Amino acid sequence: MDLIKKYFPQLLPEQIEKFAALDSLYREWNEKINVISRKDIDHLYERHVLHSLGIAKLITFRPGTRILDVGTGGGFPGIPLAILFPECEFLLVDSIGKKIQVVRQVASALGLKNLKAEHTRVEEIKEKFDFIVSRAVTSFPVFVGWVQKNVSKIDHNSIPNGILYLKGGDLHDELKGYSSSVSVIDLSDYFSEEFFETKKIIHLPI
Repeated sequence: MDLIKKYFPQLLPEQIEKFAALDSLYREWNEKINVISRKDIDHLYERHVLHSLGIAKLITFRPGTRILDVGTGGGFPGIPLAILFPECEFLLVDSIGKKIQVVRQVASALGLKNLKAEHTRVEEIKEKFDFIVSRAVTSFPVFVGWVQKNVSKIDHNSIPNGILYLKGGDLHDELKGYSSSVSVIDLSDYFSEEFFETKKIIHLPI
């Protein structure tokens, strides 16, 4: 939890309370439904919460912004972002029902009124959103094919609407078809922990 306060010192008391509650909530639910690997649960704040919040180092979502989290798993990056941006709307989707059950229970325990979770595939979603977020659910070109239909054409934020994709490693081959428009941001520019040395945010305006 100290990591979150270190990089986001402006948090309100109720946000700190919600972030602090994540540890016990995920430990409890992970015993029933495995959504975070056993070795990662002890690094929840670094590898899941702070990693998710890396998106907030690139953009401060304006109130009313609509965000779709695809392949959310246990609720990342959607739940940490929903805590940080209470005036934005979040829809978290996953094709695995057990994972969405955990997301709903955690969101309910936290009292997150700005978050909905659905057990569905993104191909079934017809709504439009300002941003589509995700953590490395597939190769980037495949992901773009899934979600580009869901991006609203009306911009309200400091960067153009589109995809915000968290991924690590060498992205050269995946991104060569998007070289003129894509931006790649190194999370190591914001977070000093070793875990973030190869972690990046891909922003593709749609």
